[in-house]
Formats: sequence, structure tokens, C-alpha cells
Amino acid sequence: MGKIRKSGGYRQLATFQASTIVYDATVWFCEKFVDRRSRTVDQMVQAARSGRQNIAEGSRASATSSQTELRLVNLARASLEELLLDYEDFLRHRGLPMWELSSPEALAVRNVPKQFRNDRSDQSNLTDLSDCERYALYAEWLENDDPAIRANALICLIHQTNYLLDQQIAALEEQFVSEGGYSELLAKERLKERQKKKTADPVLDCPKCGEPMVLRTAKTGKNAGHQFWGCSAYPDCKGANEI
Repeated sequence: MGKIRKSGGYRQLATFQASTIVYDATVWFCEKFVDRRSRTVDQMVQAARSGRQNIAEGSRASATSSQTELRLVNLARASLEELLLDYEDFLRHRGLPMWELSSPEALAVRNVPKQFRNDRSDQSNLTDLSDCERYALYAEWLENDDPAIRANALICLIHQTNYLLDQQIAALEEQFVSEGGYSELLAKERLKERQKKKTADPVLDCPKCGEPMVLRTAKTGKNAGHQFWGCSAYPDCKGANEI
């Protein structure tokens, strides 16, 4: 039997790819514009790194724990929010302008993925590119000699990454509610295996909800002592079949 729940594959996640750009750009931003003796350098770099690494770790943890995956992705979101404040502080403390969300400068950065798709005839997107190719699309801002342009561009990228993380978190929460956690999936697989050993009949699915059926014995009523197939999701589902 293969893995019950797939894990890994984080390098193809849009959140991981976007956070990689933010991390790399933050390292180079701090090297150029922030005093290396300042604690701010370590705090900003570690916040950017935490955002990226927690996405990867959460993806790997998904094989055995939905809750751990959710916790780590939420930590990534919190780390990038901290980094966002650091860039805003950088601009404010130096009296540098901060772009409005609807300003032409901000829209130019935010529209890079859309513009990239419009320029391509093969309908590819940023997730199909290498890390270097994706970074190059933002190089005119992220390698600019003006610290205000770099910081503002990174603020835009962090907002985009946080938006993607919010979507990822919502999807993980919905999946957890509909499918349950790893232990619940493991229990269902165990029930299926036990059924295979008890009978040569194929594993039955509940006609009402689709969950696996288990062999039960009626304890009361006119059929007391007789066996029947009952839904493993009982009492939430009362689906049953006669043998």
C-alpha cells in the first residue's frame, strides 16, 4: 500500500516560490541598505527564511499530520507579516515614500504574473519557471539602487505571498473538515483491511455517504443476533445493508 496521504511537492507551490523571491531579495536588501551590526538584519532575514522554510516543512508534515501542516503554514504567514512591518518601518523611519496599493508603481509589481501570462502563447505561468527566472521578472525593482523602490516592491510581493498563504490555509482547513486528520484516514484504511480479511467479498461503501461499511451484529429488535453491514461513520450516518 502506498502513502495514505501525499506529502512534499512544496517546490511547485506558488506560496513557496513567492516566499523564495522574498527571502532572496531580503538577504540582498539587508546587505546593501541595513547596518550589519544592527539586530534588524538578523530579524528580517530570519523572518523571511522562516516564511519559506515553514511552508516546506508543513508540506512534508502533511503526510502524517494535518494539524501540524496547518500550524506551520500559519507560522509562515505570521513570519511574513512580521517582515512586512519591518519594511514599512524602514520606509517610515527614513522618511521615504510608501506606495499606495493602487499606485502605478505598486500595480506594475503586482501585475507581473498577469503580464507574464499575457506575453506567453503557451499559457504557462510563473510556477513553471526556475527560481532565477522568476526573480529576474522582478529584478528592475529588487535590484534598484533606490532603497525606497526595493522596499516598496518587497512590500507588494509580501502582500501577494500572504494572499496566497491565506488561500492555502483556507483550503487546508476545508480539507481537514471534509476528510479528517491523518489518524482518521488511517482508521478508515484499517477498517478496509480488516474487512478484506473477514470476508472474500469486496469492500462495501455506504450507499448514503460513501464511507466503508463494517460488519456489525444487531443487539436489539427482531433481528437481534443477526449480522449486517453498517456504516463506519455511525452515528453520524446510519446507512446499512443486509448480508
